[in-house]
Amino acid sequence: MDAIITTLNLIIPTAIFAATPLIFTALGGLFSERTGVVNIGLEGLMVMGAFSGIVFTLIFQGLGLGAASPWVALLAAMLIGAVFSLFHAVASITLKADQIVSGVALNFLAIGLSVFIVREVFGRGQTDHIRERIWRTNVPVLSDIPIVGNWFFSNVYITSYIAVILVFVVWYVVFKTPFGLRLRSVGEHPMAADTMGINVNRMKYIGVMLSGAFAGVGGAVFAITTSGNFAGGTIAGQGFMALAALIFGKWHPFGLFGAALFFGLAQSLSIAAQQIPALANVPQVYLLIAPYVLTILALAGFVGKAEPPKAIGKPYEKGGR
Repeated sequence: MDAIITTLNLIIPTAIFAATPLIFTALGGLFSERTGVVNIGLEGLMVMGAFSGIVFTLIFQGLGLGAASPWVALLAAMLIGAVFSLFHAVASITLKADQIVSGVALNFLAIGLSVFIVREVFGRGQTDHIRERIWRTNVPVLSDIPIVGNWFFSNVYITSYIAVILVFVVWYVVFKTPFGLRLRSVGEHPMAADTMGINVNRMKYIGVMLSGAFAGVGGAVFAITTSGNFAGGTIAGQGFMALAALIFGKWHPFGLFGAALFFGLAQSLSIAAQQIPALANVPQVYLLIAPYVLTILALAGFVGKAEPPKAIGKPYEKGGR
């Protein structure tokens, strides 16, 4: 029994930590895809968020902001993610380009642009390491609760709690407010929404920009809490995992939350494997590829059962069908 609890003490906090960037990014993807715009570019938006988060933390800590530096950098990453998503919005909404192609192009653009700037500014393939980080903390009183305190309230990041709170906030906004109703109506039947006086393209732009803002924060959180600097490989598939969590979770905040925790668990096994007796002898390469294999299996097994918004991927022609 003690061995099981010890193992869970290692896996659960790590799973929550690994799932946090996925939750932020998948919530962003929810806004975009609920308006009918497929956003394959979540990976690229996370890249820009990670790049912005590190660069602005370096700038702000140089200006003497101290411990506030990474938090202000998160806001900067949110803004840059939203602005960068306009490339996808203009191409897929205004120019009515293929949304998959536009998203893939956004991924290539983000990686190429960020790496180019890093090489030009820092003279090498990665940035300097940041001094100011978002550190783990213990929640007073709650961290003293036996067993559960170790799992959910000890040695955790504040960003993890923010991500969980945002799951409930996004659920309320999307399903309980007039804004959310307009957002969903545009993704389900844009012509009917247009007839009711809703500006379809404006709602689509808002959805895509919100996806950029959330994904930017997701990338910045990963870079600031985990890597401490930025390079071309800092974000390695997390955006696609977030997209998979969104589909696996059936485009619902609570569903994607559970899916992100599932993928976070897979990542935690590769991180904490050496400290878990049952996994200590498993070749590391198997554990490293496990999250990506589970992503593929989840999509292959559930994508056909998940019903997306009916107008997803279809450019809207005013007066058309």
